Amino acid sequence: MSKDKDKGIETYVLDSILDLNATNVWNVSEHEIKRAWEDEQDDGSFSLSEDKLLNIIRLCFDVVHYDVNDQRDCDKYENGEWVTFQHCNQKKGWVAIRRKHITRLSDLSYENVRHITAATLLELIDRNFGGGWDSISLSQKDIILSAFDVSNTTLPAKRMHVAGGTLEKKLAQGFEVLEIEKGTWIEAIFAKKKEPVVKLHLNDDKYDEDGNLRKGGTKGLDEDDEEYQDDESYNANDEIDDGVDDEQLDETFYSSFSDGVKSSCDDDESDDLNGLNIDSEEE
Repeated sequence: MSKDKDKGIETYVLDSILDLNATNVWNVSEHEIKRAWEDEQDDGSFSLSEDKLLNIIRLCFDVVHYDVNDQRDCDKYENGEWVTFQHCNQKKGWVAIRRKHITRLSDLSYENVRHITAATLLELIDRNFGGGWDSISLSQKDIILSAFDVSNTTLPAKRMHVAGGTLEKKLAQGFEVLEIEKGTWIEAIFAKKKEPVVKLHLNDDKYDEDGNLRKGGTKGLDEDDEEYQDDESYNANDEIDDGVDDEQLDETFYSSFSDGVKSSCDDDESDDLNGLNIDSEEE
């Protein structure tokens, strides 16, 4: 996959429409999708991937299906605002796509917020009736904060631009700033895109998607894992050969126990008799 510069925006040129995924679709133009789609359309196996590709396209494009034999549909979708191409199955008609425009904070989602710049975000906040950061709903803040580091401060206008102040420090740290005048005070909103989080992938042979050790088989297990598995498979009911005859052990135990009980009984009986003798002497 190669990259091209279009009007200062980095866009991707697809080698194949099958290269389209949830990550690069944000940087692919409608016309590039149309070109790659039509290049693969005659491939007999392409129809199997058609629905999957349309779902990916829907992430950042409006997708509609229309009938080319209906003049009203043609007038609506073939006016230059949409890019159109045909389904593999002609009975399904044609597809029209148009990039979704983000013009308001309410247009933001957890998916598309990661694909805008800090400058664009501050423009959207500035259009939000000029109310500043505190005027934004909690749900919209959650979306914004999932992709950006945002902070704000409100200071008198004379103090906002002092040397070595908060504004100068934030700019040095790479933040974009939006200043909103509030009488003799100014609210400064700072925004910087968060670094992408690198996800660690566990060995698929050893663990399932939830990180649990797979059951059955030892494929992909190292020596430590095999030793652990052997410990788990140990049966506590397994017989242990210690060289002692179990029957002889039982007889010895019974004999010892019987002798102990007999001795105890004799002692008790003797004590009782002694008590009786003492009573007799007193009489």
